[in-house]
Amino acid sequence: MTTTSPTEQRVRPVRRLGDRIFAGSARTAGIVILVILAGVAAFLVLESLPAVTAASEDLPGDGGLTGYIAPLIFGTLISAVIALVVATPLAVAIALFITYYAPRRIAQALGYVVDLLAAIPSIVYGFWGIAWLAPNLVPFYRWLEDNLGFIPLFAGPTSSTGRTMLTAGLVLAIMILPIISALAREVFGQTPALQREAALALGATRWEMIRMTVLPYGRSGVIGGAMLGLGRALGETMAIALVLSVSGGITFNVISSGNPSTIAANIALTFPESSGLAVNTLIASGLALFLITLAVNTLARWVVNRRADFSGAN
Repeated sequence: MTTTSPTEQRVRPVRRLGDRIFAGSARTAGIVILVILAGVAAFLVLESLPAVTAASEDLPGDGGLTGYIAPLIFGTLISAVIALVVATPLAVAIALFITYYAPRRIAQALGYVVDLLAAIPSIVYGFWGIAWLAPNLVPFYRWLEDNLGFIPLFAGPTSSTGRTMLTAGLVLAIMILPIISALAREVFGQTPALQREAALALGATRWEMIRMTVLPYGRSGVIGGAMLGLGRALGETMAIALVLSVSGGITFNVISSGNPSTIAANIALTFPESSGLAVNTLIASGLALFLITLAVNTLARWVVNRRADFSGAN
């Protein structure tokens, strides 16, 4: 009879009660989130079916369901793209200044100030945009029309109130700035010290070190943060509802008074007075926004997960 030594025996680790409870709670939380997401998707699909199958003349607006939703999708996308184009370079510059240029005390205070922008309610941004930003941008819009009017974006005529798509995009840019900046700071701060010190040891200036090591290392993180900010901009409601003057369809002119609305703002403004098939039409537009936002956030997660780590020690 042969015996097995204790070192040769495979002992199955005993999981403690706390570990089992934590693992079960985490698994349950993940399943609940998926169930809620599936429930929201099912609700939107079921409530949208009457609008999808209804005749075009029974739906609000002209052109049927597609003609009703298409300008809203266009307005949602163009306002979010304007916000992204403006906010991303500014957020990256702020993140680099806080991480590598500002003194530690100033950097900490400035980081808190930038992060506090995310805590301001969107309706406050809307009041600021309509009361101060829009009127003060009118002279700038007139300059754009006079000097760059040959570009379709600035063809004019300039809005006398300043409540244009460009103003709405700038307000959204301020709102998503903390999201992009916070993620960029985290990624830039994780650049391996070995990479940075090697660049400086080879005679690189601080900017050359940032350009050769920090920016390549954090590129995927910045892209992921920009996508997350884009997802926030796509679903913004009250700020757009207050700032944007809606009186047109699809147009690339961002400084005139003829602007398409966004999906979220249109739902917020028209839902209280809607009934019957009009409600189903609004829910169908909400389904379109749900799919767009889901695609954007999925893309952001995919980009962040694909971030390639540099070799080296921190």
